[in-house]
Amino acid sequence: MSGRADRWTEWARRAGQDDTTGRALAAGLLMAGWVALLWVLEAVDVLTHGSLDSLGIVPREPGQLLDVVPAAFVHFGFAHLAANTLPLLVLGFFAALAGVVRFLGVALLIIVVSGLGVWCIAPAHTNTAGASGLIFGLFSYLLVRGFVDRRPLDIGLGVLVAVIYGSILWGVVPGTEGISWQGHLFGLAGGVLAAFVMRRRTGDGVDERTA
Repeated sequence: MSGRADRWTEWARRAGQDDTTGRALAAGLLMAGWVALLWVLEAVDVLTHGSLDSLGIVPREPGQLLDVVPAAFVHFGFAHLAANTLPLLVLGFFAALAGVVRFLGVALLIIVVSGLGVWCIAPAHTNTAGASGLIFGLFSYLLVRGFVDRRPLDIGLGVLVAVIYGSILWGVVPGTEGISWQGHLFGLAGGVLAAFVMRRRTGDGVDERTA
């Protein structure tokens, strides 16, 4: 019996040391499922002749506030979705490495801030949908998170993200037809806000930056 107990103890010890692998697996599965859902929804939208497009955000109509979150899961065609798929997978994976629950809180905050920004200042009679606001928010979140949490590894990751995806910042420049710079801009703001709201804390509730 002692031999079996020793094997279980060794397995538990290794599992604890392999926490990084577990987080990476969870992050990968989460983002694969997230993106798969977007593709399923777009297939449904196409098969029903655009029935889900009504979930986009039409500015300054009170009833459209209910679509602030659903709009982030709807796209206007497969080309629109394809353009968002890879950056969402990559940035989402990096962000979710810190924990699935934390990531879901970050994503929800970014989606709400981006959607409300569109609702407030986008041109009248437009319809805005897609995951790009979330993508811009995850970008800024990853850039800022390491400095907020004072974690050198996350700062390095933010630098890597800036090198790979820094060119997306052109998406906040007004003037490109068919591009919601409002959603992009407020997505960036939502990501910075999320870095502060969802910053790491110690187990006793004290901000890790001052512990």
